[in-house]
Amino acid sequence: MGNVGLLFVGAVLFMNGLLLLGKVDARAGAVFNLFIGALQVLTPTYLIFTANGDPMKILAASGIYLFGFTYLYVGIGLLTGLDSTGVGYYSLFVAVAALGYSFVNFRLFKDYPFGVIWLYWAYLWFLFFLLLGLKMDSLKIYTGWVTAIEGWVTGAIPAGLLLSGYWKHPTETAIALAAFGVVVFVGLWPRTHRTPRPTSAAPRPGGVGAPT
Repeated sequence: MGNVGLLFVGAVLFMNGLLLLGKVDARAGAVFNLFIGALQVLTPTYLIFTANGDPMKILAASGIYLFGFTYLYVGIGLLTGLDSTGVGYYSLFVAVAALGYSFVNFRLFKDYPFGVIWLYWAYLWFLFFLLLGLKMDSLKIYTGWVTAIEGWVTGAIPAGLLLSGYWKHPTETAIALAAFGVVVFVGLWPRTHRTPRPTSAAPRPGGVGAPT
C-alpha cells in the first residue's frame, strides 16, 4: 500500500513542478494536491493501525504524514489564496525531519536507496522553505525543475520498480541516485537560477534622468 502511495507522490511532485514552471493552473493543481494529500494521510493511518504495535513499522509509516499535510496545506492555500509563508516554514520542519528519516533508513532499516531519497526530499523541502517562506522568487524556476525531476526519481520510478519486483541491488542503486542528484541539480543551477537585478534609485525631480 505504501508503494502505491509513493507512485502518487511522484505524480503530485511532477504536477507541482509544472505548476511552479507556469505550465499548470494554480486552482487545477490545488485539487490534485488535495487528492494526494488525503491519500497520504489515510495510507499511514492504515499502516499504523495494522502494524500490531511494531515500532519499526510505525516509524516507517510516520514519515508519510509529512507529505500528506504538505499537499493538503498547499491545496487549501491555492484554493483560498492564503499567503505561502506558512507552507514555507512548515517545509523547513519537513526538511529537518527528512534528515532524521534519512538517518533512520541508513542506520536502522539498512535501506540505502531510501536513505538517499530522503536526502533528496530534505533538499527539495528546504528549497520550498526558501521560495515560499523567505520569498526568494529567484529560485522559482530552479525549484520547479527540481520538483518535477524528483517526482520521477524519488516517486514514480522507485514505486514502479518496487511494485513490479525489480527494485534490486540496493548499494548500487543508492550510489547511482546520489550521483544523479549531485550532477543534475548542480548542473541545473546556472541554467535556471535567476539573479535578482538591483533596482536603481528613483531620480530626483528635476535631476538627471528625470522625465520631462
